[in-house]
Amino acid sequence: MNASGTPEPGPRGARADGTSSDVVDVAIVGGGPGGSTLGSLLRKYKRDLSVRILEKEAFPRDHVGESQLPPISAVLQEMGVWEKVERAGFPVKIGATYTWGHTVEPWVFEFLPLESVPTAPVRPGSYGGWRVQTAFQVDRAVYDQILLDHARDLGCDVRERTRVASVLRQGDRIDGLALESGEIVRARWYVDASGNAAVLRRAMDVAVEVPTPLKNVAFWNYWENPRWASEPDVSVTRVHIRSIGYGWIWFIRLSASRASVGLVCNAEFYKRSGKPYPDLYREALASENEISGRLEGATCRDRVEATTDWSFVVERTFGENWFLVGECAGFADPILAAGLTLTQTGARELAYTILELERGAPDRAWLLERYDEVQRRRVRQHMRFAEYWYSANGIFEDIREECTRIARDSGLDLSPAHAFQWLAQGGLGDDNPGQAGIGGLDVAGVKQVMQMFTGGRTRWAIDKKNVFRLNLAGATESTVGELREGRIRRVRCYVRDGKKLPLVGLQGELVDVLRQHTDASEVLTELRERFSLGTSPAHADVALKQAMGVLEVMAQEGWITCDARKKRPLLEVSTPAEGELIHHVRLEPPR
Repeated sequence: MNASGTPEPGPRGARADGTSSDVVDVAIVGGGPGGSTLGSLLRKYKRDLSVRILEKEAFPRDHVGESQLPPISAVLQEMGVWEKVERAGFPVKIGATYTWGHTVEPWVFEFLPLESVPTAPVRPGSYGGWRVQTAFQVDRAVYDQILLDHARDLGCDVRERTRVASVLRQGDRIDGLALESGEIVRARWYVDASGNAAVLRRAMDVAVEVPTPLKNVAFWNYWENPRWASEPDVSVTRVHIRSIGYGWIWFIRLSASRASVGLVCNAEFYKRSGKPYPDLYREALASENEISGRLEGATCRDRVEATTDWSFVVERTFGENWFLVGECAGFADPILAAGLTLTQTGARELAYTILELERGAPDRAWLLERYDEVQRRRVRQHMRFAEYWYSANGIFEDIREECTRIARDSGLDLSPAHAFQWLAQGGLGDDNPGQAGIGGLDVAGVKQVMQMFTGGRTRWAIDKKNVFRLNLAGATESTVGELREGRIRRVRCYVRDGKKLPLVGLQGELVDVLRQHTDASEVLTELRERFSLGTSPAHADVALKQAMGVLEVMAQEGWITCDARKKRPLLEVSTPAEGELIHHVRLEPPR
């Protein structure tokens, strides 16, 4: 290891035929979205970096996990692959529709107001406008191929049908990867992006923690129906989630005529049923009228696939010269459709981290600890939200006791007000420091979902208040990282009781304004003036609404104190029962 802490190249390897093999800068195990995203961004920002991707399978191949959240679109744009993905014609995901909570009536959450979506959107389209707030529903055989080919086009050395037979380990250091062919691949950095295989994670004996009682299994198949192609708005759609007595079913459109349909249920329920999982799968689909109606006339493959959906997180995501990224580092229950998003945003974080280490950054320990904290925190946040999601479902019958235990183990009062406080204190984080939200929902959206679950009204800590004061007592100064154009910029933050208040983004704006004003009217006036500079009134209004959500989280976490003084206008903030983004299903063309 050199003076900056960057690993030096190891000895040259040897092929089975006795010829020497090259040492590369970065060896990535796994060519799925995590590996290809990492490789693409490394090569984009450092063209002289040699990156080898080792993939055991030959692409294309089917893979579960087809639904995205909007943060992926920004990553695809940064990679330079968004237009290629768009040209593939995947359905544009604008949200999800559920039967979940205290009512059996379907309800919807949208990523953006439906009025923002053109009636007949032009495809392929460009990344801008309303498309920034959307995601894709992807056929993984096609999507993963596009991403891997893009990494190859950027100069990554992609080796398909290449299986790692063993990992050459010296303490906490990896000295090489022994392939089935007999070749030894040596690198300065090794990355495990192998998903469930967890090649490096297992070899380096990284412990896994299961901090949640959510232990589910999933069964799925792919269905074809030419009739679907003639339905209105086939290119713009939502995920359909439907609760049944012992679990839930997903229906995800992958193309004009193809869909992924799966069942998720508790592992113990599956064992107690005594049924082969293909039989349980078919019975579940037949029991849900809407899903069975959608599948009328459709055909599927002759096999049903299965996997465990147990939420977990690793004890650490890095070692001396290696990293974990994607689902080998942590997995949150798929109810929020966060798997792909966590993988690709995590790969972006890792690319930036390696790039800074390659530059000989003097703050190696800070970079590594930051990467580790961000990855594990995001997985835990989604676990926490998934726990609430399950515990609030009043439809389940056979696993209602399990849901009750989830709530009890979490110390969760299912009233909306207490639930939001519990979630906020667990961290409603975003991929960008200084913002707040989770699962494609902003703060207001999270509160409205809670109302859907419980039928109660969600109180805002900042509602009916007119005095807001910063409360930094006992806080210490530290730094967080802001990622931009291949560099990690350190920005100041306050830390107290494990909570961070970054002085960037909306949180930074609010801290700056609250240093100058405490009166609610003055705070709102100042924010509106700032947000109106160089933008449209509509965008300024959106920014102001998001700022109110961030202000609410700051109040829940104790960064501000709220008070109401007489004879002054009060801030009016509430959560409507029905809104633009969260509402019961309206009579519209199928989406």
